[in-house]
Amino acid sequence: MIDFPEIIGKTEEIKKVFKLMNKVIETDSNILISGETGTGKEMVARAIHNYGNRKDNPFVAVNCSALTETLLETELFGHIRGSFTGATAEKKGLFEIANKGTFFMDEIGDISLNVQSKLLRVIQEGTIRKVGSTEDMSIDVRLIAATNLDLENEVKNKSFRKDLYYRITVIQIHMPPLRKRLEDIPLLVDHFLEKYKEKANKEINGFSKEAMKVLLNYTWPGNIRELEHEVERCMVLTENKTIQPEDISETVHTGGKLHLGEVEDKSLKGVLQEYEKRIIKEILFNMKWNKTKTADVLGITRQALDNKIKKYKIDRRRND
Repeated sequence: MIDFPEIIGKTEEIKKVFKLMNKVIETDSNILISGETGTGKEMVARAIHNYGNRKDNPFVAVNCSALTETLLETELFGHIRGSFTGATAEKKGLFEIANKGTFFMDEIGDISLNVQSKLLRVIQEGTIRKVGSTEDMSIDVRLIAATNLDLENEVKNKSFRKDLYYRITVIQIHMPPLRKRLEDIPLLVDHFLEKYKEKANKEINGFSKEAMKVLLNYTWPGNIRELEHEVERCMVLTENKTIQPEDISETVHTGGKLHLGEVEDKSLKGVLQEYEKRIIKEILFNMKWNKTKTADVLGITRQALDNKIKKYKIDRRRND
């Protein structure tokens, strides 16, 4: 029985995940890992690969939401020379690169119906066809997919193919949100303190009891990823050897609470947009306007973040 030391946690919720992982590591069945953004879906996929019967072969990952349909198709299947303007040489696709290994498709719920149909063909026939080619190539990969969407609901809405859904969910592993794993927060905090101690270049003993209470009272919408960035931020900014409540960001302190009296548009849409604006703004400042890190915490693409900054007219001046 493997305890997967790279995945931190001792709660019953995470033990259930470990139990399922142990059952599937020696199989080649397709797996769907579901759960909110930042819960560690890719880490679970990597662990399944690293301890499984394909561990000596490639682990290849792609974030499906980060690419347009055309780019994603080329990335997945590759292309031949001259297949389109700019295709000056033949390109291997990620499926070909992952041959004999594991292919992890993150945010699979975001792929178009066109790409879905081609992916279904790969799973059913074990072959790929490069863009512009007329020849099929046999490939052998274990597919592990992940999503933060309710794919059953996407199937009902006809935005995700039912036949593909059943093909990728031979085994389903659900990653619990951090708010349901509160007992794991101190363990995760210790792990991140150790991880970032050299970067912070400080002797930090940990979080005070009062500071830990603040962490435990927050709902962590960005889950483990958000907690990791918060710990790193506190380590960099604190002037104390033990991190105190005042070192913790305002977002975590307030729990992201929004009072209706502060919102001009009190419709549901207006309130949600104001909440989103505040969260984005707070994380941008916490990350010192590092947009790549901010997008990572929020679980969106850099382009999506830029669009939201423009939409909400957020600038570098902290005028809250």
